[in-house]
Amino acid sequence: MVATLDDTKRRAIAMELADLKALQELLISNEEKLIPSVSSDKEISDRLNDFLRDDRQNLTVINEVIAKFGGGSVGHRDTTGQYVEQVNRLMDGNELSLYQKVSAHERIKHQAVMTGLIIHKASQVTGEDVKDAIAPLNQVNFENRAHQEQLKGILEVLGTRELTGKDPDQSVWARTQDAVAALRGVFDGLTK
Repeated sequence: MVATLDDTKRRAIAMELADLKALQELLISNEEKLIPSVSSDKEISDRLNDFLRDDRQNLTVINEVIAKFGGGSVGHRDTTGQYVEQVNRLMDGNELSLYQKVSAHERIKHQAVMTGLIIHKASQVTGEDVKDAIAPLNQVNFENRAHQEQLKGILEVLGTRELTGKDPDQSVWARTQDAVAALRGVFDGLTK
């Protein structure tokens, strides 16, 4: 039996796609604002420039998916628009430190990953036409997830600098100590 997607469900998926597009546009806007703030750190600046390039390409893919899916007339949720406005205000302002801005950016990247994954999961339980239309999002989800992991490393550097004025210890021994601390936390959690 072929699964069909009723208009209500199609509209819900289209709205989720529109939310993803709004989040992707927000990520691009954030990166454009953050890059000048990290210009003195070539490694972080290069990484953010790579994210920006990827995110612009991913926005093109999202637009193509929306067109193929047929959800172009559906906009994002009002709450998503309010969220984008609030984040833009904070990113433009001086209330947050650089570390806090990048931390907020990482959370938005996570939100984009989860939104993309939910759209993917919804496409798995609908018709083949939906699955085919949504398929290009898999690459977007993969890249956003990879960026999220890289942002954690950037946060480690920026957070340590903000707290101590020094770069974090990135040596093999320091990483071993990090792993031991994580394992200790696991074992402590299991014994409580």
